[in-house]
Amino acid sequence: MNLIEVIKENVIRGHTDSNAKYPPDLAGKPGVKDLVQNAIDEMIPASQILNESLIAGMEIVGSKFSAGEYFVPDMLLSAQAMKSGMQIIEPLLKSEDSKKIGTVVIGTVKGDMHDIGKNLVRMMLEGGGFEVIDLGINTPPEKFIEAAKKYPDAIIGMSALLTTTMENMRISIEALRANGLNNKVIIGGAAASQKFADEIHADGFTRDAAQSVQLVKRLIGLAA
Repeated sequence: MNLIEVIKENVIRGHTDSNAKYPPDLAGKPGVKDLVQNAIDEMIPASQILNESLIAGMEIVGSKFSAGEYFVPDMLLSAQAMKSGMQIIEPLLKSEDSKKIGTVVIGTVKGDMHDIGKNLVRMMLEGGGFEVIDLGINTPPEKFIEAAKKYPDAIIGMSALLTTTMENMRISIEALRANGLNNKVIIGGAAASQKFADEIHADGFTRDAAQSVQLVKRLIGLAA
């Protein structure tokens, strides 16, 4: 197995570095962070590491999550492993003039303080090659408007866990449109549904983080 494949496998298994104790059979062995540095030392282009190891690995993780083979803790470990490699290659990607495939602005809507699902979506999107602007929790419509003006081509992602806060998705979308902003909007979270997305004129709905990457790619014309 070549180095690119070894890095990908370590992303899939969520092994960050030689100090990580998970998974047990890889404890003490080089992980994503170490292996990415090795790849850089061997003059493997950062863009190749990104696309063929980090992104490719996270795509498999997303598929496993959707299939019920992986659960939230597994996905978090893989995302952290991926990020450890990203931290090393990001400066090099800039020097290679590597461009992100798109921008996504995400936030949990006003009144809602839950962020685990949002954070998972952020990590999956970053692993999928997107630039993610995270507005955090308790995000009022004004912050979505400000971000949409700054990133006119960005997809806007709104999350809500509670039925008592999901109405703020509608309010935020209406505020965007009232300000003449036509960014496509996707929604997600335990309180949301495809029916509700249709009702509030959102452009898409995803129930889990793994599906968010394909949804966004589809909205920008990169997936069927």
